[in-house]
Amino acid sequence: MLSDDVAAELLANGRIEVRGRLVEASNATLLCSVEHEGVRADCVYKPVRGERPLWDFPEGTLAGREVASYLLSEEIGWGLVPPTRWRDEAPYGPGMLQLWVDTEQDTELVDVLPPREVPSDWLSVLHARDEEGSPLVLAHADHPGLRRLAILDVVLNNADRKGGHVLVPGDGRVLGIDHGVSLNVDDKLRTVLWGWLGQPLGESAVEHLRRLRARLDDSFAALLAEYVSPKEIRATADRIDRLLQQGVLPAPSGEWPAIPWPPF
Repeated sequence: MLSDDVAAELLANGRIEVRGRLVEASNATLLCSVEHEGVRADCVYKPVRGERPLWDFPEGTLAGREVASYLLSEEIGWGLVPPTRWRDEAPYGPGMLQLWVDTEQDTELVDVLPPREVPSDWLSVLHARDEEGSPLVLAHADHPGLRRLAILDVVLNNADRKGGHVLVPGDGRVLGIDHGVSLNVDDKLRTVLWGWLGQPLGESAVEHLRRLRARLDDSFAALLAEYVSPKEIRATADRIDRLLQQGVLPAPSGEWPAIPWPPF
């Protein structure tokens, strides 16, 4: 994977060539190559014009939320989102570019398994049954990177943390993608990462959250305001305040489905 500095330059200034469309995505999601000064990489391009209108998010804002989520991930210091940039000039109009990440095909950190196949060091989230009545468990690894992603999702108010939105590049990191339905002012947290519910945030996470919270009162807020509204920035600050006050990973609110469907 390219360094963040190189990836940022490439995404911001590179020539974009559309190679195909990811047909499973609900909004227009294009696989592209981007090249600049001899450096070339694959990326995902989500043009604003390809977004489906949603009843609970302002129209034409999903790509900007992806960029804002990346900025928040970087500012908290965890690097949990692949390099992401806004491009005004792109083949199908303004939108976001995100570096493509190759993953380890045999490594899963979130899965639905029969109870006997759940690894002993994993955390169970939901017990269910399949169409034939056999028991299944939605579970995820007790992985520090995944735990940080769960905390970031609370900050982002991520309404769609599916198991398929968790990437494992193979270098020890965990990355999250698809943050278009994040940063709403209303509580919409839906995630498969509930395994740490009620557990303390930990000193390191608290320190990172405090630094991020302070930045939301200075020039960083102006940068975010290019992509989300002042009310949404204020709501983000309020979510961090609540996290720090409670000191634990929160439980579902009960006012919104806790797990996205389908979960992958």
